[in-house]
Amino acid sequence: MLIRLLSFALFQGLGAILAAIFMQVFAPSHGGVVVSSLVGALGATYFWLLWDLSRGLRVMRWLRSEETREVAVESGLWGEFSIRIRRLLRNNERAVQQRDERLQEFLAAMQASPNGVVLLDREFRIEWLNESAELHFGLDARRDLLQHFANLVRDPSFAAYFSAKDFDRDVLMPGRASSASLPVRLSVHVHPYGDGRSLLLSRDVTAVEQAEAMRRDFVANVSHEIRTPLTVLGGFVETLQTLSLTDTERARYLDLMAQQASRMQSLVSDLLTLSRLEGSPPPSVHEWIDVGLLVDQCRQEAGELARLLWGQTHSLIFEIQSGLSLAGSAAELHSAFFNLIGNAVRYTPAGKSIRVIVRAMDDGGALFAVYDQGMGIAQEHIPRLTERFYRVDRSRSRDTGGTGLGLAIVKHVVQRHGAELSIASVPGEGSNFQILFPPHRVQFLPEPAPAEAIAA
Repeated sequence: MLIRLLSFALFQGLGAILAAIFMQVFAPSHGGVVVSSLVGALGATYFWLLWDLSRGLRVMRWLRSEETREVAVESGLWGEFSIRIRRLLRNNERAVQQRDERLQEFLAAMQASPNGVVLLDREFRIEWLNESAELHFGLDARRDLLQHFANLVRDPSFAAYFSAKDFDRDVLMPGRASSASLPVRLSVHVHPYGDGRSLLLSRDVTAVEQAEAMRRDFVANVSHEIRTPLTVLGGFVETLQTLSLTDTERARYLDLMAQQASRMQSLVSDLLTLSRLEGSPPPSVHEWIDVGLLVDQCRQEAGELARLLWGQTHSLIFEIQSGLSLAGSAAELHSAFFNLIGNAVRYTPAGKSIRVIVRAMDDGGALFAVYDQGMGIAQEHIPRLTERFYRVDRSRSRDTGGTGLGLAIVKHVVQRHGAELSIASVPGEGSNFQILFPPHRVQFLPEPAPAEAIAA
């Protein structure tokens, strides 16, 4: 400010001196010199004001322009003014940039969320939504921007929830991609915030509801499976306690009680096997099991089961490739193999043949397959065969001693060994169960022997 005053005074002084010199040279008189000095000072004042105004106008044009990298005036008061404004603008730009970066990071985080996020204004119009919300509700972020959310999502349960304005709870509704074969269930919750705005969150709870349904079904099935033999046992115990029976009748009742106790023991054993499979670490890839010995053990057990159920053995044909080993758990593989062979024995009438094949594949993997000539399975049942307690024919399964958990155990063993289970069946002709093991769990002898057939 002092420099500005000095420059103003300097301009006035120079104007007065120049005017006095001019008057002294061309029209010398004492009064004329004084007047000319005053006029010169006044003219210099106007000149200084015009010059200062031009500098101010340059600063104004600079402020109005979008280019503020270089200051319009570098010296004087206007120069200081320009420098300080440029500094403030740069700080403001930096702050805006930082806020924008934080906003983009926040939006990116919400975009990456597996839950749907929708930002709504006071009128419940869409201001922003992430990709999960697009998938959940079938919306488009560009097309549906500023559209009323309730006009786009017309589910009756959500419409009632939205109309009631009771946002202290969530509402369950089907997702846009939901179908009878692949149901999708969404949990939707609206959270008001700010000045009348709302945050809508959606979460896919299909897996949670399915798990809850499976838990309820599992408890109901276990209770049902145990209640039946317990009822039978209770009835026989009451009979033995209250009636006078002959030795033959008592022996018969005790034999039936033993059968029911054995059935419960099998059920508990299968349940413990499933629990162990679900809670234990994956099987080792360094422990090698001779498949020939393992399947031969299953062959002997299948023959005993056939004699127990049918009074005679089936035509059991085993085709085992020698020198084949699998990496994994011997107990788990035995359980899976015998469950498949045992099911074939249970559901194949006496006199029919059952064929078991174990051989190497061209890609280095291995195949375990069981072919039977039983009654077969309708196609609508095949996708659900590995569910716990699922039975195509409940009465026949109980008659043959099945617990309804065998194929569920097979599925878990197959998954834990990185293998694949495939099922094919034709009603009236028989079924085919195959397990395909990956190459990294298969090992051969340097010169494997040819496949041999063993008839039981």
